[in-house]
Parts: sequence; structure tokens; C-alpha cells
Amino acid sequence: MARKHKAPAARRPGPRGWPGRGGGSSMYVHAPDEWRATTNQACGLWPFAAGTGSPMVGVPLGRNLLSGATLCADPISWFRDAKLISNPSCFVLGLPGLGKSSLVKRMALGLTGYGVMPLVLGDLKPDYVDLIGALGGQVIKLGRGRGHLNILDPGEASAAATRLTGQARDEVLADARGRRHTMVCTLITILRSAPPTDHEEMLLDRAIQVLDERSDEVPVLRDLIEVLEAAPDEVRHVAMDGGDIAEYRKITRSLVISLKGLLGRGRVGEMFSEKTTTPMRRDVPVVFDVSSIDDTQTALQGAALMACWSYGFGAVNVAHALADAGLEPRRNFLAIVDEAWRALRAGQGMVDRMDALTRLNRQRGVGTAMISHTMSDLKALSDPADRMKARGFVERSGMVICGGLPRAEMEDLRGVVALSRAEQELLVGWQAPPAWDSVTGAEADPPGRGNFLVKVGGRPGIPVHVALTATELALHDTNKLWHERSRIHAAAEFEDVAHVPEVPA
Repeated sequence: MARKHKAPAARRPGPRGWPGRGGGSSMYVHAPDEWRATTNQACGLWPFAAGTGSPMVGVPLGRNLLSGATLCADPISWFRDAKLISNPSCFVLGLPGLGKSSLVKRMALGLTGYGVMPLVLGDLKPDYVDLIGALGGQVIKLGRGRGHLNILDPGEASAAATRLTGQARDEVLADARGRRHTMVCTLITILRSAPPTDHEEMLLDRAIQVLDERSDEVPVLRDLIEVLEAAPDEVRHVAMDGGDIAEYRKITRSLVISLKGLLGRGRVGEMFSEKTTTPMRRDVPVVFDVSSIDDTQTALQGAALMACWSYGFGAVNVAHALADAGLEPRRNFLAIVDEAWRALRAGQGMVDRMDALTRLNRQRGVGTAMISHTMSDLKALSDPADRMKARGFVERSGMVICGGLPRAEMEDLRGVVALSRAEQELLVGWQAPPAWDSVTGAEADPPGRGNFLVKVGGRPGIPVHVALTATELALHDTNKLWHERSRIHAAAEFEDVAHVPEVPA
């Protein structure tokens, strides 16, 4: 009987490759390629697929640095649709040049596609003018010789009140009067470097009310001064002068002097004392361009930002009042507050003014995106009470998004955001300086440019890299003036070379 021989076993590679002569094993096991798809697209692979932890609701920001999955995030979508946060707001922190404004512009651009109107209430650089212009929005230029924003202008509140009735009408008018009163007090605070007294605030409130009752025209600061100087009975009643006109003059003297100081070309200037140059629209994206104000004019910058916020939020309130009455379609807004630290440093009491203007509740359909450099900007305020209130801006935010930050910031940041040791090291690593390319003679991009950590409450942060498209790069160039100067210089050099006479052989 013949013996049966077994067929030789087929050779198979080991976990690290083919063994033996002519083979070679790898030093490490390569990670398999990963793809992301919906169950409709990858139905044939089910259930051989793994989910990812990155939310897919909202504006696509970029790729998760750990998993490579796409991260979609914005304060409105995460509040309204995903129910991931309880407050439609975000606070962005990071050193200059790492892409904070580009991140917020990506959110604004994406939300525009969802029907949300971006409102840039004070663009100091300007970073957002090109974006809003490309979206077909309204660019309002403000500054000395460029445009005026009357702080006593009720905006669309007066016109809206004629279309409303009952309590809705009264609420719109009361909100407009309150915002105008707050702005007058804000300018006095900046001018004096101290807030007005309680008695002066009462006088201003009654004087504004008298202005509204006696004239249908939009008043300016000169009209407010004339009311105080005319001493009507309604204002004298609040002044409590005991029927003595001399005592009334004494009580109102300091207030009138401060208001007259706002009419001249001093620290605050005449930008807020004339008729509004360009009324704001509610149906398109809007940016207030205040880039003509020099960085050395901190008082005027702070006043301009506060005026833009007051005017913009007043328009939002009018829009929702008309929508509640069924007179206009419902609109949601994203209010962008960039360079917030500049307004906070403009004078004592500015934190309270900013808090009063920006504290829009969830029912008003407004998301806010506030941008600052570091927590140290908020700690630099002289008043301890103001420092604690400014810290609350970060604590109350639904999302805190951090870019590269120095190690010294970690202790303060941990006080408002739960950060693990690994997350802290990640943020510190992103603020490293750029490398020098010896071949091209130029600096490479900083290692942390476009990298952000998205934090929501005590949950682990999501590290994401925001990569801009070619179209966005043209709209998000925050160094445009430097690049234009470089192009002009290069063109001049080329012209010089083109006119070099030929040297005979």
C-alpha cells in the first residue's frame, strides 16, 4: 500500500512580514488606513466599522488631530441642534498669529449657509470686511472723517414701534431707551475714567425720556445738553433741587461739562455726537469697520466697540420683536466680539457696561463668539471686582476654544476650564516659535497655527486642525498690508532689474 504524502503547508507571512531569506520583517506594525462614511455609503462593510467621538453637527471646522475624523462645531448648532451645550456662546483664547480670527470666520461663513446672520460689532484690523463683503453683506465704516454713529439714535426701534402694539411696542421702546442711556453713561465713564454717579444716571434717564416725548426727530448729544440746561420740571424733580434753580445748576454742572466734552475732538471725539451716517440693515451680514482708529487711541477704540455692540444688539432685539409679532421672518444671529480686551481696558466700569450689552439670553436666538489673547488680558484690569466679572465671560461660555498659550497661562485657565496634564502640554507646544528654513531664507508656519482644543465643560477636549481653502485664504489674510507692501517692493525691484542697461561684450 503506497504511503500518502501530505501537501506542504502554504507559506503565510507573520504579523511583521515575510520571514526567512529574501524576506524581511517590519520594525513596527503599521496602522491600517481609516475612512469615514455614512451607513448608506458603507453598508456593505457593516458591521466592520467603528464610530468616532467627534460630533458631526454644525460647521465643518477641520480634522481631529487624534483620529483624523472631521469635526463639526459652532456655538449655535451645538446648542440648537445637538444639545451639547446649554449656552449658545464660545470664547476663543490664543496667542496672536495662530488663527483665532480665521477659526471664527470659518464658523461665520458656515453658519451663513445655515441662514444665520453674522454680526461683526467692531472690526479693528480689519479682519472681517472682505468676508462680509464677499457674502453680500453691509460694511459700515466708522471713524473720524469716515462715518458717525449717533449714540442717541434708537435705530429701527421707532419704526418698529409703529408696527407693534401693546406690550411688544412698550418693550421695544424701553429697550432702546435703556441702551441709549447705557451708551451715554459709557462715554462719560471713558471720558472721566470713572463712572457717573447714581444721581447723574437718574438725570440722564429722565432727560432722554423727555427728549423722546417732546420730539419725533432723532436726537443727538446737543439736544440732550439743551434739555439739561433748560431745566424742565420733570428733570428738576429727579434732581431734587428743593425748588432752587441755582442748586439745580450746581447739581447738573459736572454732568453738563462731561457731555459738552463729548462734542469736541478730544479723547472720544465727535464720532458719536452727529447723525448716524449709515443705518444698519437686519437682513444681511453686517460688519462695523473701525480700523481707522489708531491702536494708541484706546479710549476711542473702547467707545467705538461699545457703541457698535449697543447699536447691533438693539437691532437684534427689534428683529426678534417683529418676528414674534409675525411681521418678519425669524432670523438667528452670530454676534462676533473680537479684541474684547481693548474695550475692557478703556475705563473703570467698562466690564459692567459690556456685560449689560452682551448678556443676551438663550430665548433671543443670538449666539456670541468672543475673542481674546490670554487670561492675563482679563487679569490686567485694575479693579478686582472687574477681574472677577471678566473671568465670568469665559466661565459662562458654552464652548471654550484654546489655541497655543504660554505655560504661565495654565494656572489661570485651569480655574475656569478643566484641563488634563496632556491637554496643557498640547497647548504649550502649539505656542512654540516657527522654525527657520535655511534653504528659502524664510520662516515656516508656527507649529500651532490652525490647531485648537475645543472644550465643553469637564469633557475631554477635542484637538482639531483648521485648514483653510484657497478661497478662504484670500479672505482671511490678516497680514494683507504686509503682503501688499512686499508685492510693491518686489515689483519695484523687478522694474529696476528690467531697466538695467545691457553691458557690451
